[in-house]
Amino acid sequence: MENRRNRNRGYQQLRVWQDAQELYALTWVAFKKFPYDLKRVVSQQIASVDSVHRNIAEGYCRRGIKEYLYHLNVALGSLGESVSGLAAYKRADQISLETFEKMDTLAFKLENGLIKLVEKLEAKKEDGSWVDHLMVKKGDGKSE
Repeated sequence: MENRRNRNRGYQQLRVWQDAQELYALTWVAFKKFPYDLKRVVSQQIASVDSVHRNIAEGYCRRGIKEYLYHLNVALGSLGESVSGLAAYKRADQISLETFEKMDTLAFKLENGLIKLVEKLEAKKEDGSWVDHLMVKKGDGKSE
């Protein structure tokens, strides 16, 4: 994966995307052990966490600032859904306090990172400094 780098895959360098990937891995470990009769609950929790990293990537790859912000807000919504689930599963003693704390701590870090990213992008939108194309300009202003 190291050798497969381009501007479209730049989201992989984002700390929020990396944290979202880690949260997905932690979720899988915690929820794959749930009993079959809770299959729907497991599926919903995994899907909400899976949505976070996917929306970060999709928004980044869209290149337009409005679309990027839209997808980051969808990611925040999915993260909120997953955190709500964690709180419910902890309350019902379906996950341990240790598992809850580990996942909630990472989710909190991820939420704050996403909020900061949204704020920075909104500032770029306001001041007009967002570049929404993949073309690289030469020093003379001509496209390559």
